[in-house]
Amino acid sequence: MAESASLLFNPRTYDPQHFDPETRRLLRATVDWFEERGKRRLIEDYRSRAWLGDFLAFSAEEGLFATFLTPASAAGNEDQRWDTARIAALNEIFGFYGLDYWYAWQVTILGLGPVWQSENADARARAAELLAQGEVFAFGLSEKTHGADIYSTDMLLTPAGDGGFLASGSKYYIGNGNAAGLVSVFGRRTDVEGPDGYVFFAADSRHEAYHLVKNVVDSSKYVSEFRLADYPVAPADILHTGRAAFDAALNTVNVGKFNLCTASIGICEHAMYEAVTHASNRILYGRPVTAFPHVRRELTDAYVRLVGMKLFSDRAVDYFRSAGPDDRRYLLFNPMTKMKVTTEGEKVIDLMWDVIAAKGFEKDNYFAQAAIEIRGLPKLEGTVHVNLALILKFMRNHLLNPAEYPAVPSRLDAADDDFLFRQGPARGLGAVRFHDWRPAFDAYAEVANVARFREQADALCTFVETAAPDEEQSRDLDLLLAVGQLFALVVHGQLILEQARLTGLDEDLLDELFAVLVRDFSAHAVELHGKDSATDAQQEWALGAVRRPVVDTERSARIWERVAELSGAYEMAE
Repeated sequence: MAESASLLFNPRTYDPQHFDPETRRLLRATVDWFEERGKRRLIEDYRSRAWLGDFLAFSAEEGLFATFLTPASAAGNEDQRWDTARIAALNEIFGFYGLDYWYAWQVTILGLGPVWQSENADARARAAELLAQGEVFAFGLSEKTHGADIYSTDMLLTPAGDGGFLASGSKYYIGNGNAAGLVSVFGRRTDVEGPDGYVFFAADSRHEAYHLVKNVVDSSKYVSEFRLADYPVAPADILHTGRAAFDAALNTVNVGKFNLCTASIGICEHAMYEAVTHASNRILYGRPVTAFPHVRRELTDAYVRLVGMKLFSDRAVDYFRSAGPDDRRYLLFNPMTKMKVTTEGEKVIDLMWDVIAAKGFEKDNYFAQAAIEIRGLPKLEGTVHVNLALILKFMRNHLLNPAEYPAVPSRLDAADDDFLFRQGPARGLGAVRFHDWRPAFDAYAEVANVARFREQADALCTFVETAAPDEEQSRDLDLLLAVGQLFALVVHGQLILEQARLTGLDEDLLDELFAVLVRDFSAHAVELHGKDSATDAQQEWALGAVRRPVVDTERSARIWERVAELSGAYEMAE
């Protein structure tokens, strides 16, 4: 098979041999379920807002969620574990067929987070049993007035004797809130002030004191508003109290936000097969659309960006799985997957949409669905701006203050990622250290555009040392976000190069990808130059960091041939 096709998920050829037999069986069974359902039914369910009952019945029958989402500490058989590598693979498959399916799975992951972090053995056993029965879960954190501002929760727990409470209040934008066998709900006690009053507790959406208000979105996803009215919370329902409840909320989001990147990849892959196939067979002015130079450039850029998304995300899995109390590098790579990879996904769809134009609106294509769904992922589990601001906490240490770490290998082993449920206090981000980013670039110093981008990365180090925002500018989030985009590109490039080395990626493809990253860095530098509060030194630095990619028309032509091979490589059966 041509490398262009082998780098993308293709249901026709998918055989994840790097996983254990039961994981391979379940992943392939999931693909087969969607393929047998067919594109017409897939699209019709999406357009009619049909609840995902058939899909959840399939998942229950196969034990899909139970196998993938039960950690070894609560497992009922040897195949159950929390394995980020195979979770990422399933994210990609769900994204490929429709974000509604992924969403039911994603919010189940979020709902399980506080449970698996809890020391409440009864609640853990109950969750494992519900998973075995095929139930879904929900994460009751956000509220209509406060969003995810957990400091201001209005879910109130009034002491009711015998260590229990009566809970009253509303939650808003809660996925699976219509059907969850267990909802992890965040609230605060009325008799305790401050952080010591926080509580995470388990609720059942079928209880008479649980009132489902509505689905707040027009979608097959059920993103609920629900209200508790004197809901009885027994001691056996309490998952966390005090500061531990606060930490459980943030650490759960750390686990859940990672899933957005591979869902975005799946969406882009399916859309790319459609877009390239259409463009290759569309004749304008006597020539195929793909004969036009600007079309080739846009589709090539889309393809290499998508490959970059996959490389970065695959490498980030390794750091997630190798994390521990003394290695918290995942806390940078995690918001990067959420923020950078998902916004790259938007660019990939936009580039292809510019090519296929009105075809992207047609109701019989997956692309029309993809163009809508790709917009949601950058906006879930914290906005792009929130995550950009977060990664800035790591910038100085990452760029200028490296530490020694053992090399992290590819992590496709069948291990249980138990550290994710014992991350500890959600603080101290500024103290996190990283391995030196430069060797990843040094290994590809002979690749022209990697070398050109390295010049820009080195320039960013100079910026941090000589022209970094002062105390007053540090309150200007608009300026800081522009700096964050520059830093994000360096981290993005680093993990792409690490994964390229581990997988033996072709250097032509890497060169073409880094030509895109050079242009992106230059664009963000120009944006920084234009910020209202940018100092003279910052403006001078910004223009000095602009670079032109190294042009190689023969290399670009070779990459285009790989893109062209995607035409007809996959089409979902009707």
